[in-house]
Amino acid sequence: MSGHSKWSTIKRKKGEKDGARAKVFTKIGRELAVAVKQGGPDPNVNSKLKDIIAKAKQNNVPNDNIERMLKKAAGESDTSNYEEIVYEGYGPSGVAVVVETLTDNRNRTAGEVRHYFDKAGGNMGTSGSVTFMFSREGVILVEKEDVDEDSLMDDALEAGASDFLTDDEDVFEIRTDANSVGKIRDILEEKGYTVVSSEPAYIPATYTRLESEEDMMKMQRMLDMFDDNDDVQNVWHNWENEDEYEG
Repeated sequence: MSGHSKWSTIKRKKGEKDGARAKVFTKIGRELAVAVKQGGPDPNVNSKLKDIIAKAKQNNVPNDNIERMLKKAAGESDTSNYEEIVYEGYGPSGVAVVVETLTDNRNRTAGEVRHYFDKAGGNMGTSGSVTFMFSREGVILVEKEDVDEDSLMDDALEAGASDFLTDDEDVFEIRTDANSVGKIRDILEEKGYTVVSSEPAYIPATYTRLESEEDMMKMQRMLDMFDDNDDVQNVWHNWENEDEYEG
């Protein structure tokens, strides 16, 4: 079942960067607001909300902040009305990019996303122009320290996981059905494993390598612009050598 994945290292590096900028607080606050409006404020009956609370804790959002976000989202004074929109496009040299957003103004967000693609020498595509190159899967990252690989693999597969990847230095990566992330995360945490990340993801079928320093600079600048935009929740791409760029 074990195999190679470069996704986990890049995703964790991105998460650390987002956390350092404190952008994660705003982004998760929006996700909580949407989940509460869709399914109510009780995580025991709202599985999506439960998953987002787990994500907040994995990103070191303090419990007090989470409580404040939940109270705001459940309060009558919260008139925010966010919608989930996925944008697709290509970066330099045809790198495929999927951008997940939560926005209260789709015209503003579409214009900004299109601008970021254009500035990088890429272009925004139509719905379906890029996502066919990705599979939608759940990804759970578990700390390796003091964990027996065989035991975790048995526990993960018994819980319903579809794949188990071992090549990362710090974490085991467990692949699941996109709708089973929360259930399998809960089972593993109950067994004492430390889950550092758990969410549905767009996993590339193939990767595109950027050869020129200019293309890598443009691609990184585009990703930074997406990260800095409060409307953007996640960016998925198939840039193969992102971890080699140090500009």
